[in-house]
Amino acid sequence: MPRNAEVIEPEGDSMKKAAIIPAILGLAVLIAESAGASQQAPAANQPAPAQGTPAAQPAVKRPPQAKTQPEYDAYKVAAAATDAASLEKAADDFATKFPDSELRVILYKSDMRMYQNSNNAEKTEAMGRKVIGLDPDDPDALTTVAEVIAERTRDTDLDKDQRYADGLKMAEKALSTVDTDIAVPPNTPQEKVDAFKSGLRAQAYSTMGTIEYNKNNFPAAQEDFQKAIDAFPSQPYAPDVLRLALSLDKQGKYEEALKSASRAVELSQENTAIGGSARRERDRLLQLTGHPVPAAQPAQAPQGQPPQTPPQSQPPK
Repeated sequence: MPRNAEVIEPEGDSMKKAAIIPAILGLAVLIAESAGASQQAPAANQPAPAQGTPAAQPAVKRPPQAKTQPEYDAYKVAAAATDAASLEKAADDFATKFPDSELRVILYKSDMRMYQNSNNAEKTEAMGRKVIGLDPDDPDALTTVAEVIAERTRDTDLDKDQRYADGLKMAEKALSTVDTDIAVPPNTPQEKVDAFKSGLRAQAYSTMGTIEYNKNNFPAAQEDFQKAIDAFPSQPYAPDVLRLALSLDKQGKYEEALKSASRAVELSQENTAIGGSARRERDRLLQLTGHPVPAAQPAQAPQGQPPQTPPQSQPPK
């Protein structure tokens, strides 16, 4: 998150949106299991068109598929790697042997998540960029790389402006491709697909808000963080709720900020980093607005200090 701030590490992997991980991993497994299929069945859960009405044909992206049995066998061997470094080498070797294989995307995306789970931001971005090189419209890779850019770019970086521009462009593109470029295997439960898409939208807006906050564009950050929360209302992400409060705080909208900070307190545990920051921000805003401050609260943070979350990397939320 924004610079000049204390580090906040939410529970679980700090480079993931915890709310979207089950959906991401669930779809990843289904896609991988369907990779060897020779034909793609119609998309699941599509209602039949009314009689006499032209059938709507939504764009549906089929999962990657193997062209030959040797290709699929080699893919299974590569995919069996149990650590990120081994999978990276296996994926590169597979890509060299099968340079036109659609399954390269699955291997690199799996490796992106492995590096993401180990909080290796540099490698997460590198694997994500390999996915984007093969599939420029993949919303999962786009949001992951954009988030790493947003979270790890520093004010002292000479290419800061370019990285922020790239991150915004990727997040915006993900929002435009999330409905058309997710490879959904047949018979996938619609609620899983919907949760996955909602999580990606939340992640994209959160990333955009982070970049705008870092650029001191607080009204835009406020708008983006609110959209991130609204994109997945059933599972609000506490850091985004707090970031919304801080964006409002920076604009002097203290009463609104207090509501968001109080909500962030409700969504977090006191003995966690995000929980502690939420309580300090709430208490500071309570004082500013003349409300009583609860007893035995942690020390206050200086005004406007936002929480800083290392890249996801989940990554998905």
